[in-house]
Amino acid sequence: MIYSVRGKLIHTENSAAVVECGGVGYLCQTTMNTLKTLKLNSEVTLYTYLNVREDAVDLFGFATQSELATFKTLISVSGVGPKAGLSVLSELTAEQVAMAIATDDIKTITRAQGIGKKIAQRIILELKDKLAKSEQTQTGSVQMPQAAGGNVPKAIEALGVLGYTPADVSPVLANFDAGLPVEQLIAMTLKQMGRN
Repeated sequence: MIYSVRGKLIHTENSAAVVECGGVGYLCQTTMNTLKTLKLNSEVTLYTYLNVREDAVDLFGFATQSELATFKTLISVSGVGPKAGLSVLSELTAEQVAMAIATDDIKTITRAQGIGKKIAQRIILELKDKLAKSEQTQTGSVQMPQAAGGNVPKAIEALGVLGYTPADVSPVLANFDAGLPVEQLIAMTLKQMGRN
């Protein structure tokens, strides 16, 4: 599996970027959010997902690890393929996706091109189900941060949708003001965890 590609961005087109690494140009299908962060003829790093099918091998690239993790989470939902995952992440950030799922916000998810109400409902239902099952299978109880009031529990739930356990995120969230908006807590936690 290719974890990431790093090199010169030599070409972009609608939902794709070409990164030249060692003389080879890798075409990475990507989101509009990633494309907005890239500058032509500069050195870039894209975190990748290799999708192998019977009739094609596609490489998907993302500017951040949290965007990649959200993409993998989205395509784990039955009926949601890579094209739909890219569509959602072209319209919403990883933090917005987590918030929409945690708050049952179907309307926000359907803003993505090609995502109807049924698919949005399936995304929310299946990912909330996965979160509930992972919480049930964890052994022992996770200690909440001292200032577990405010928006910390909502942030923990939203981050759980992205595949992070309460044990992973609670120590990081303990460093932030629990009164901050949930979306900001999620963004700060993902940024901090990306450094580790």
